[in-house]
Amino acid sequence: MVIVMQAGATPAQIAAVVARVEQDGLKTQIVRGTERNIVCALGDDRLVDKRAYAVLEGVETATPILKPFKLASREAQPADSTVHLKTLRVGGPTIAIIAGPCSVESRPQMLEIAHAVKEAGAHALRGGAFKPRSSPYSFQGMGEEGLMILAEAGAATGLPVVTEVMSAEQLVLVQKYADVLQIGARNMQNYELLRAVGAAKLPVLLKRGLMSTIEELLMSAEYILSSGNPHVILCERGIRTFEKYTRNTTDINAIPVLKHMTHLPVMLDPSHGVGQWEYVPAVARAAVAAGADGLLVEVHNHPDQALSDGAQSLKPEVFAALVKECRAVAGIIGRN
Repeated sequence: MVIVMQAGATPAQIAAVVARVEQDGLKTQIVRGTERNIVCALGDDRLVDKRAYAVLEGVETATPILKPFKLASREAQPADSTVHLKTLRVGGPTIAIIAGPCSVESRPQMLEIAHAVKEAGAHALRGGAFKPRSSPYSFQGMGEEGLMILAEAGAATGLPVVTEVMSAEQLVLVQKYADVLQIGARNMQNYELLRAVGAAKLPVLLKRGLMSTIEELLMSAEYILSSGNPHVILCERGIRTFEKYTRNTTDINAIPVLKHMTHLPVMLDPSHGVGQWEYVPAVARAAVAAGADGLLVEVHNHPDQALSDGAQSLKPEVFAALVKECRAVAGIIGRN
């Protein structure tokens, strides 16, 4: 249930509403807006008399949320939310571009790529220190050494860094170095991990699972939001279908659907979406045109030598051209 407070409702009136909700056995979260505040009542409210809330002092309306995802819904927050990555607002007029290699492989590699993507126009730097791989014999990442290198590259370029956390046990370590916590596709429904990052203070980039529905993605976001972390970015990265000519099938439909269903920012990962570098720029342009709030792009200075995902990684000069093309598309639809 969403309880919209009147403009000018006092802190005492809001506190009284919160107390009444909790008296009825429900949890509360307050969404603070520029003009009005909203009290979200979370839990099984079927036996609660909604009309009783509408007559409380300072309350404008009390409306049930019928969707299973409450805090992520447009009913809970009609206006788009934004997530701050240092000076950048993801979800605002500027389309955020996060770029870098799939894996941190060495200090020279990471520093070279970081400076290249910064010069091309990237707003944040990505790089994996812990890699969930299908084969136990594949490169699994450099661990803490990789995190240290990534943080150094971020400091050298002034870019916030995004890296994946694979388990709740890793969270304390990863938080020491990262600015944004990425939840990979394989962990989208790792609910223990979702609750752990929900208790963290850092923004979370949540990727859609390989065979997950849009509603399942939003329910995973709900775990994070309901655990106290409102700084969630959704990321479409392609889903597994019967098609064999690309690694995954990019669900461009998901962008406008999510923008309609949720206030959370929505990004797209065209690199995983197709898995072949030559198709990445076209899919990236399509994502911008469809209304994505950002792109997550894999870039490598020597893709043929990459220890992971070389086939879908752009060379720096190709990435620079992609940024220019996306900038032109963004201008057509009135964004930066």
